Amino acid sequence: MSAPLRAAYLGPEGTFTHQAALEWIALRGKGDDDATASVVEPLATVPHVHDAVAARACDVGVVAIESSVEGYVVPSLDALIGSPDVVAVDEVVLDVSFDAFVRPDHGELREVSAHPHGLAQCARFVADSGLTPVPASSNAAACRDAGPHTIALGPAVCGDLYGLETRARAVEDLRGGRTRFLVLARRGEAGAYLDAARTTGAAAWRAMVAVTPVVTGPGVLARITAAFAGRRVNMSSLITRPLKAQEGKYVFVVTLDQAPWEPGARDVLAELLAAGDSLKTLGVFPAPDRDLGGTLDPDHVPIGSVSGDAAAADLAAGLLW
Repeated sequence: MSAPLRAAYLGPEGTFTHQAALEWIALRGKGDDDATASVVEPLATVPHVHDAVAARACDVGVVAIESSVEGYVVPSLDALIGSPDVVAVDEVVLDVSFDAFVRPDHGELREVSAHPHGLAQCARFVADSGLTPVPASSNAAACRDAGPHTIALGPAVCGDLYGLETRARAVEDLRGGRTRFLVLARRGEAGAYLDAARTTGAAAWRAMVAVTPVVTGPGVLARITAAFAGRRVNMSSLITRPLKAQEGKYVFVVTLDQAPWEPGARDVLAELLAAGDSLKTLGVFPAPDRDLGGTLDPDHVPIGSVSGDAAAADLAAGLLW
C-alpha cells in the first residue's frame, strides 16, 4: 500500500473545510483503502495551508474559495495569486448551514462569534440578538473557544465536538447557501491529480487563470473579455484584485469553462500572451455536475436594479442619469 494521503485544512476540527477535506478524500482521494489511512491536519490560517503544501509538509491542502452568499474568500484567492508553487487541482461544493451554540453553564450572553463570512451569512440573527459580533479565525474556532458569555455560530457537528448546547438551528439569513472549496497541490504534481480525475470520468473542466495586463489604459478589460467571447469560451466569473503597492494596477482572475489545454482556451491564452499580458493558471478541476446557465430569477437581482422596460423615473433613480 502507498503512503497515507496527508491533507491540511483550515482548522480547527469541525470546520466546513474539515468536512470538505474528508469528503474529497472519500470521493476523489486515493481510493477506499488509502482513504481510511489518510491523515488530515488542521492549520490555523489559509497561508499556513498554502505553506504546508509548498513545503511538502502535506500532499494536498483544502481551503474555502467562494460562498454563494458572501462571494470570494479573499485570503484564499490572494494566496493562490501570490504562490509560485501551489495550484488548485479539484473542488468540493458543500451545502452550508449554521447552528447557534452556547456553553451548558453560560452566563449573561454578551457576544456572538463566528468567522467573518459566518457572521455575514447570519446577519439577521446577529442583529436580532442585540449582542456584539466578534470575528473568529473559523466557525469551528468560535465554537471551540466559546466562553460563558458567547453565542458561537458553526456547523452542527460542533455541538457534540466541543461540548456545547444548541440554542437555535439553521440561523443563516438565506437557506440553500453553498460554499466551494479548492483542493491544493504542488504545481509540479498537478498533472498526476488531473490524470486521476480523467480516469474516474471527468470530461468537462473549469479553470482559474490570472491575467495581468502589463500595459494598462482604456479598453484593456474589454480586450481581455473580447478574447474569450471571440473564441466562444465562457467566463463564469471575473474577479479583480489589486497588484500589491501598485496603485491603479490590477490582476484579473477569470474562471472559464474549459481546461487550459483545450483548443478554445489554449487559443485565448495564446492571444493574450501575444498582446503582452502575463498569465498564470491558478487551478484546473472537473466541472461541477450542475447547470450554471439559464435565466436568473428576478427575485435574486440586487434591490434597486432597473430593467429596460422600467418607467423613466425609475431608470433615472436606479442609474443616476
